Parts: sequence; C-alpha cells; structure tokens
Amino acid sequence: MDKAIENPTSTEIQDVCAAIGLNVLVEKNKLYPREWNRDVQYRGRVRVQLKLEDGNPCLPQFPTRKSVMLYAAETIPKLKTRTQKMGGSDQNLQPGEGGKKGKGKKKK
Repeated sequence: MDKAIENPTSTEIQDVCAAIGLNVLVEKNKLYPREWNRDVQYRGRVRVQLKLEDGNPCLPQFPTRKSVMLYAAETIPKLKTRTQKMGGSDQNLQPGEGGKKGKGKKKK
C-alpha cells in the first residue's frame, strides 16, 4: 500500500515497461468489468512478456510480475506527465463546493 500510486494509466505503464526493454502490448479496448466509469482513460490492458520460450526471464532483474509492478510504482510518479500535473495549483477545487448537495426530504 505504501508504494501504490493513484490512477495509473495503461499508457504510463507501457512507457515505463518499454523504457527498460520489455516487450509490451497494450489492448486499448479492454476494461475491468467492475469499473463503473467507462471513459477511455480507464480502459486498457497491458501485456508484458516476462519469460522467453525456454522459460528463462527476458530480463534477469524482473523475473516476476510483482517485480515489474513495484518498478512501475516507483517510476510512474517521476514521469514528465505526472510531474507537470503536480506543478500547478489544483484548478478543480472551487471555493464553496463540497458538503451535502442533496435537497431531499429529511428522514424521520
């Protein structure tokens, strides 16, 4: 949990894996079935070749799926797209917004 990053995209994972020399394939139309948001940014499955046909790892420093995920979790926050977004102020927050917005009847 301490190494998790917020909302990684399939493109970011592809960029990180391709940069270290792994064979990467992104399937843009795949979607996690429980994902309630059907936007394009939440779509995509990343397939990474970890082993050669003889069963040996493609890269010795990344023998397992977990090792690739941990590397991606360390590297994605350092990408230019992530650092540029963090540099400016958060424009999505408007003063006065938040709290309860419902104007329905009170429960008794």
